[in-house]
Amino acid sequence: MKILHVISSVNPAGGGPIEGIKQFSTVISQDHQVEVACLDSPDSPWLENFPRKVHALGPAFTKYRFSKKFVPWLKANAINYDRIVVNGIWQYSSFGTWQALKWLQNRHHPVPPYFVFTHGMLDPWFKHTYPLKHLKKWLYWPWAEYRVLRDAQAVLFTCEEERILARQSFWLYECNEIVVSYGTAVPPADISTQKQRFFSQYPDLNAKRIILFLSRIHVKKGCDLLLKAFAQVAHTDRSLHLVMAGPDQTGWQTDLQNMAQKLGIAEQITWAGMLQGELKWGAFRAAEAFILPSHQENFGIVVAEALACSLPVLISNKVNIWREIEVDRAGLVANDDIEGTTELLTQWLALSPEAKQIMRQNAQKSFSERFEITKAAHNLIDILTVYQ
Repeated sequence: MKILHVISSVNPAGGGPIEGIKQFSTVISQDHQVEVACLDSPDSPWLENFPRKVHALGPAFTKYRFSKKFVPWLKANAINYDRIVVNGIWQYSSFGTWQALKWLQNRHHPVPPYFVFTHGMLDPWFKHTYPLKHLKKWLYWPWAEYRVLRDAQAVLFTCEEERILARQSFWLYECNEIVVSYGTAVPPADISTQKQRFFSQYPDLNAKRIILFLSRIHVKKGCDLLLKAFAQVAHTDRSLHLVMAGPDQTGWQTDLQNMAQKLGIAEQITWAGMLQGELKWGAFRAAEAFILPSHQENFGIVVAEALACSLPVLISNKVNIWREIEVDRAGLVANDDIEGTTELLTQWLALSPEAKQIMRQNAQKSFSERFEITKAAHNLIDILTVYQ
């Protein structure tokens, strides 16, 4: 099967969706051909080492990422693919796909079936947090994204929680909902090299008890909650250290650093920026726990990566796989507020060494049984095969 993934950008700073494409395509590459169409400019630096053939159809303009090249290219090339998978909504990559395929269909040309991953973009958190933006989306929804989802062979959700929440954003909602497995690959096995790489970059952390946050520096990730909660426990052990790793896409980090200074915890925080490759895996290996107090998190592929490293996860109950984490006893779960985030840290610090070791074992087991990429990739292929 020849599959085309459509996504706004393959920039790794975009987080889970593009990482998911990379992981899925690697698993199925022996039996299926995967290509990617995006709205990046052809000279974008992140295209150079991308592991699959990429059709860069930018440059894109405005936050909507409109590109005049995209629809004409898809009209001319859609026939070359057996399936098209759209990753994300609310940008031109999704509506442009619908436009191109509808144009072909109306002219009785062969049209491959298309599928849509919403990747949490229909979560009602956005409606409640940004009501004015939601009103603008309502003006756009009936003639664009509603049609994108309605006419798809299937709309794919990465967990049951995401599927249920998606129904709450717009009363005009019609699609064929399917929950698919999702996950990530087993990390590279050379643990000592990964840790050495991380500590060579951050030698002052070698003797620290590291709590790792690894995600985008964004308001929905609860970064401010984490700083305030960490301030409640940091004084109990001066070796406690918070690593804040991730790209600052909205310019919020300076405000957060000022907050840390006022809270008196600046010396116990390292702002690592975006970590990739051995540095990222080394951060997981060096930490004693991973924390993500998000207000909204569709799946959280970084949570699965932490589990793959036998790292217990401290997450909010707004991370959509929190029920699985709780059932598997692979971490701790609490509300997405200051009290809840503080509870995550205090509960973790109060655990005995034996209890922490059991949780590490549970984390690895949870990953292997639920989130390992091979099972997820084959599940997706089964779904793409059934719907024609």
